[in-house]
Amino acid sequence: MKLDIKNILAVRNDRFGEFLLNIPALRAIKETFPEAALTLAVNSKVAELANSIKEVDNVIVWENRKHSLKEMLRFAVSLRKNKFDACVILNPSKEFNMISFLAGIPLRAGYDRKWGFLLTHKLKDTKYLAQKHEIDYNLDLVGLLGCSTKDKSLRLEIPAEAGTVLTKFGIKDGDRPVAIHPWTSDPIKQWPLANFRDLSYRINNELREKVVIVGGKEESNIGVEYFGSLGNDVLNLTGRTTLLELAAILARCKLLVSGDSGPVHLASCVGAPVIAIFRNYIPGKSARRWGPMGEHSVVIEKQDLNDISTGEVFNRIKERLDR
Repeated sequence: MKLDIKNILAVRNDRFGEFLLNIPALRAIKETFPEAALTLAVNSKVAELANSIKEVDNVIVWENRKHSLKEMLRFAVSLRKNKFDACVILNPSKEFNMISFLAGIPLRAGYDRKWGFLLTHKLKDTKYLAQKHEIDYNLDLVGLLGCSTKDKSLRLEIPAEAGTVLTKFGIKDGDRPVAIHPWTSDPIKQWPLANFRDLSYRINNELREKVVIVGGKEESNIGVEYFGSLGNDVLNLTGRTTLLELAAILARCKLLVSGDSGPVHLASCVGAPVIAIFRNYIPGKSARRWGPMGEHSVVIEKQDLNDISTGEVFNRIKERLDR
C-alpha cells in the first residue's frame, strides 16, 4: 500500500561528489510521490548544486560538522514546524537520526547504524563491500519507503549566469578544451601530480588541444606550482570557480580526465565524457562503487596507481578524441 506522504525531508550533507550520486534517489522520491514537497538538507558548500536539481523544491543547510546538543535541539524544533511526514537520511548520521526523532517526523528511513534504533525504516549498510554502484545503494535506501525510478541518470539544470565564467576566463564560443582535475581528497586515490602535468603538456603539444586545469581553493597554490607555466593554451582555473561555474565549464569540454573525485560525477551531470583513474584493490573505493556513470566514459583501473603510466592514459584520451 502506498504511503500517504505530502512533505518529505531528504538529508545528504557530505562532499559534493557523493551528494550528486543521490540525484536518482531524489528522482525516485519525486516520481513516487509527485504531489509531495521535497526538501533537501545539505552542507552549505553544495547548496548551489542542490538548488539546480529539478526534483528538489526546497533546500536547507545543515553543516557536516559536530554540533552541540543545543544546536541540534534548535534545529529539530525548526523542522517540527515544517510537519514533515517522512525523512530519508542518505548518509549515516547519529546527529540526524536523533534530530529526525526529536522533530517528530513519523517515518524515518536510514542505515541501521549510528543509533539506527531511532529510525522506523532501516537498511543494513553493506556499501563497503562495493557489490553495486553508489547510485544503486541510494536507490535501495529510498526503496524502504516504496520509492523507485528507471532513470538512473545524473542531471543538473545549470543557470545561464553560471556560463558567463567561460567569457570571464577567455574560453571562446568555439573552444572545446580538455579538462584535467588532478586532485583527490584521499591520498590513497592520488595519481601522481607530475603525471597529470606531463599529460597536460602532451595533450596540448601533441594533440593541439586546449587544456583547462580545474580544482578547489585548497589546491590553488600547488596548482600554480605544477600547472602555472605550461603555456597560454593550458589554463589553470584551480580554485577560481564555484561548483556551478565548474559545471558550466565541464559542459563545454570534450572530456574530463580525473582521479576518483567529485568532478567525475559533475561532468556526468552535464554530459561530458570522463576518463577516470582508479585503484581497485580496496572494494569500497573501487570504480564499481564510485565510477563515472556518464555515456562514453572510461575507467583505467589497477591495484597500484603507480602502474598506470602517462602514456597509457594519453593513448586512451587520443582514442576518445579520435571518435
